[in-house]
Amino acid sequence: MAGTPNIGLSSKQRSDIAAGLNKVLADSYALYLKTHGYHWNVRGPNFQSLHVLLEGQYTEEWTALDAIAERIRALGELAPQGYAAFGNLSSIKDGDPEKDWEGMLAELKTDNETVIATLRAAFPAADDAGDEATADLLTQRLQAHEKHAWMIRATLGVK
Repeated sequence: MAGTPNIGLSSKQRSDIAAGLNKVLADSYALYLKTHGYHWNVRGPNFQSLHVLLEGQYTEEWTALDAIAERIRALGELAPQGYAAFGNLSSIKDGDPEKDWEGMLAELKTDNETVIATLRAAFPAADDAGDEATADLLTQRLQAHEKHAWMIRATLGVK
């Protein structure tokens, strides 16, 4: 087929790598939506600092979504799109705007840890194929979500 990318990876390797990235994209998008929603709805005596913390996180997450989807496309696969597709792929559930700030942050901590696990699960396909570009993207995202989880833990007053 004339449209098949010739990037040094077999069709199966590209498909396997993209499958992991699809899950990363879905979990990342769900986390972005929840973080942004909690940014809007957080309340309490430390509102301003939480509002700013969450804005920084959702802004960083939003930018990363495009890089993840573009990597899937560079592999010659189609990126999932739409709420139903993401909902079928994601392990992250919608947030509850009625939660107090501590409940919101505890949930975001857990959800960042879910994305971290999803990222780690995507590594073997990229590593086995020698796909350094995907491994680099996964490493960057892993660092970002580990930092987000740390910031949230510190805000909650835990290690």
